[in-house]
Amino acid sequence: MNVGRVLALVLGGGRGTRLYPLTRDRSKPAVPLAGKYRIIDVPLSNCINSGVQRIYVVTQFNSVSLHRHIRRTYTFDAFSGGFVEILAAQQTLDSGAGWYQGTADAVRQNLRYLQQPDIKHVLILSGDQLYRMNYADMLATHIETGANVTIAGIPVHEDAASALGIMRMDAAGKVLGFLEKPQTTAELEGFRTDPAWIDSRGVPANGRNLMASMGIYLFDRDCLLELLTKTDYQDFGREVFPAAIRAKNVQLHVFDGYWEDIGTIRSYYQCNLDLARAAVPFEFVEAGAPVYSRARFLPPSRIAGASIRESLISDGCTIGEGAVIENSVIGLRCRIGKNVVIRNSVVLGNDYYETPDELAGDVARGEPPLGIGDGSIIEGAIIDKNVHLGAGTRIVNDHDWVDTADCPRFLVRDGVAVVPRGAVVPDGWIPEPGLIKPA
Repeated sequence: MNVGRVLALVLGGGRGTRLYPLTRDRSKPAVPLAGKYRIIDVPLSNCINSGVQRIYVVTQFNSVSLHRHIRRTYTFDAFSGGFVEILAAQQTLDSGAGWYQGTADAVRQNLRYLQQPDIKHVLILSGDQLYRMNYADMLATHIETGANVTIAGIPVHEDAASALGIMRMDAAGKVLGFLEKPQTTAELEGFRTDPAWIDSRGVPANGRNLMASMGIYLFDRDCLLELLTKTDYQDFGREVFPAAIRAKNVQLHVFDGYWEDIGTIRSYYQCNLDLARAAVPFEFVEAGAPVYSRARFLPPSRIAGASIRESLISDGCTIGEGAVIENSVIGLRCRIGKNVVIRNSVVLGNDYYETPDELAGDVARGEPPLGIGDGSIIEGAIIDKNVHLGAGTRIVNDHDWVDTADCPRFLVRDGVAVVPRGAVVPDGWIPEPGLIKPA
């Protein structure tokens, strides 16, 4: 299927409050994933592997590092006509204040980029999901069914419905109804899908009787222009898509691969740990559809007598003698001291190596160097980038912890301990006992 007339818009997301503090200094799509990638690499790689080479990334908050990553990573040759360009919120004569009020409003403020004469279809993607999809297959569904709008859907069990948009279809796959994040069983009446119908689409139902929206939309370009110029809708999932169901031919494209919405600290943490397991649910190594990222000139990781099991170790790390690393993700340039224990944790690594002068400055200030000090124990935690973690530090989430207010050294979100970016944690530091929920 020729995708040459498809334009992709990747929505970079809002403030990312549910991923705070990882989004304190960066946008959601710029958050590191699986040690060496950024989340934005997933939709961009899917586009490139599908032959979609004209891509805009719509951004607004904390977008400097995202812009830098895209600029350094995604460069097409002069003859392909391909590009990945940033559309940042800006003040113009047409858009007033310029701040995006929602996903649909973000696209509306950039309609001029969609009005090129050779654009026939517009692909709307999220910037905070992990999956592998060939969008050419979705375009084939769109054309074969004569759709104005096609939405990607994935079968789910009822216990997952409260966090997703649920769709109702007819026998031909035309979408007839949409229910956003139902909270009760009664709301699902009329939206349950016959598992035999799911099986008939070439996807094993396996007890799943609901069809959830993946937030991936393919529009006829003129249909999208009409929906956005004749309304003031601000959100695709809550407003544009339900309106399209009433007035347009909206079709379902069924997907049954791995798909994870990385929208909260808990889901981000669990997704990374799952990627480190031996029975990995999503494989970054696939010859025909790799996940691309920035090429860095880093040395191989040096491991001195450590024990490592079911973990991802990125480039440029130094891991000391006697260290134990289990079911964890270790990011770029990590310096891990002797006899350190890291279990069920995500360590995002460092942006740089310290120079001798910088190390001397740490000593003069009485601060530990960049990295994880000797004898530290980290279990059930996320350690953000460029952290100075002193020797003998103990961060062990072996109980349910209380979510805490923001602090420069340590906080808890969704029951996961997080050491924020750039934190300086002194030798021997242990979180306060008051963080543990009472029995």
